[in-house]
Amino acid sequence: MWDKIAEQIGQATGEKFQVSDSRSVGGGCINQGYRLTDGDRSYFIKLNKASEIGMFEAEALGVKQMWETDTIRVPKPICWGTEGNSAYIVMEWVEMGGRSNTEAMKEMGRKLAMMHQWSPGDNYPGKHQFGWEINNTIGSTPQINTWTENWAEFWATHRIGYQVKLAKRRGGQFEQAEVLIEKIPELLADHQPKPSLVHGDLWGGNASVTAEGEPVIFDPATYYGDREVDLAMTELFGSFSGAFYQGYNEVFPVDPGYERRKTLYNLYHILNHFNLFGGGYGSQANRMIQQILRAG
Repeated sequence: MWDKIAEQIGQATGEKFQVSDSRSVGGGCINQGYRLTDGDRSYFIKLNKASEIGMFEAEALGVKQMWETDTIRVPKPICWGTEGNSAYIVMEWVEMGGRSNTEAMKEMGRKLAMMHQWSPGDNYPGKHQFGWEINNTIGSTPQINTWTENWAEFWATHRIGYQVKLAKRRGGQFEQAEVLIEKIPELLADHQPKPSLVHGDLWGGNASVTAEGEPVIFDPATYYGDREVDLAMTELFGSFSGAFYQGYNEVFPVDPGYERRKTLYNLYHILNHFNLFGGGYGSQANRMIQQILRAG
């Protein structure tokens, strides 16, 4: 399989690539990850079942759009496809290991804010809606990106509503979920964001610093949404450093009311974690629903 993938890398880059070494590296909890090298150049390969090729196609498109903003560093996608029973995506190998010091995190905030200033019209002339051109995945869960004019409708229908539907199929009990979904237009009535290109899954495990000290983000669930969804998730599993938020606000200050909205935005990810892993995420989601309804 590596020889076939090496052949595709050669065709994509215009330079022959012959694997001299392959080793397993972290690929997250969804995919298998490998580093391939010819002794000079290296690439990062993710593998999954051949039936999951659509997930990699969507990831490649999302990373490509992020790459083309020329703002924050992302690993450049090289090629993708299927070989035998496996789907694969080949990415630029980025050597991690730099220190997440104050300046690196401030720069990460600045660069993310610059990316968030990209709108749908930059890739789809005349488009000013929320969503994306195709559905993709959040983890391995389908993520619905139907273009929608109104942000509150998009969040209620394609984010919270869809995850609740999946969670109930999984046996979850969310008695107040429908009340919350109906109330989302009211909760977001005073907030009219412009669609921004967002990473979509921006927790600490999907952000790092290169060996040269450059901030980098990866493994996105890309779409055009309220930029605050990325900021909210950076606070979900242990907040990014204060320098990150300082850098972000220097470039693109956060709108008033973000503190009220961030729990609603992070509910999406906790519901998704319930759908992926079960366990205590269901109870956490119910606590968040109650918190949002009380505050609203």
